Amino acid sequence: MAPDRNKLMQTGHRVLTREAEALRLLDEALDATFADAVELILNARGRVIVSGMGKSGHIARKIAATLASTGTPAHFVHPAEASHGDLGMLARGDVALVLSNSGETPELADIIAYTRRFEIPLIGVAGRAGSTLLREADVALLLPNAPEACDTGIVPTTSTTMTLALGDALAIALMEHRQFTPAHFREFHPGGKLGAQLSKVRDLMHGMDEVPTVPSGTAMSEALLIMSQKGFGVVGVTGSDATLNGVVTDGDLRRHMQGLLDLTVDQVMTDNPLTIAPDAMAEEALALMNGRKVTCLFVTDSERRVQGILHIHDCLRAGVA
Repeated sequence: MAPDRNKLMQTGHRVLTREAEALRLLDEALDATFADAVELILNARGRVIVSGMGKSGHIARKIAATLASTGTPAHFVHPAEASHGDLGMLARGDVALVLSNSGETPELADIIAYTRRFEIPLIGVAGRAGSTLLREADVALLLPNAPEACDTGIVPTTSTTMTLALGDALAIALMEHRQFTPAHFREFHPGGKLGAQLSKVRDLMHGMDEVPTVPSGTAMSEALLIMSQKGFGVVGVTGSDATLNGVVTDGDLRRHMQGLLDLTVDQVMTDNPLTIAPDAMAEEALALMNGRKVTCLFVTDSERRVQGILHIHDCLRAGVA
């Protein structure tokens, strides 16, 4: 029998509505204990050890990954494994962030006891006031009473959504307090699409041995040889101090076809060409090239001294798009 498509859509809307309402309740319930949790982590000399069992464990892994990638050293410890040796991964100076919707998860008992015994600060996140986890925690973050997304109320859905959002809020608060920048972020994300988007020009540019430049006053016959050898379709014209005075492009060649070989680069070049700084983001360079309809940019320092050259294909190969 074919499914009732309207009923499926209704279920999807109901789930999203319930979870959105739960996040609204969480926002309203946020109080000074949130700031207490952030300060506890900021004052820690060690790492944030995040733990949870079952679905809370999956959320804990994601929170640990988010913290670690935004400047707060963190890792996940499985509570069952902790009871069989991994408690040694917690040490004085660390902070434990423990998640449990009920606050009574049996597998968390050893971690909670260990933090109390060795005076390791404990942040508890749970949905039941007065639960063991929240009673023992130095900072107790209570999730609001919101129904799970399923009508039976037995599948962790709304509760895990709130916990994940709360973890994101902690990570971003810590990140902003530490003034964590995109440049810092890239250090933790060198690979994949995200790493490409956060690449700097200096990461992708060609070095000086590949840059097509000639000194001011060079004959066009010689400049054409350099253009052909380097293969970028341009040649930069530099002054005595290695500053970029202009560039000769294919368009400049077409505009000066008559008697071209009798001219010097200074007579053909375009003055004050568009350039990019080596510390600029690669995405910025790509936007400039697309906006000006050019295929490459000379990379210069603040004094307009040539540092390298960047071709649009370098950005595309790296996944900057």
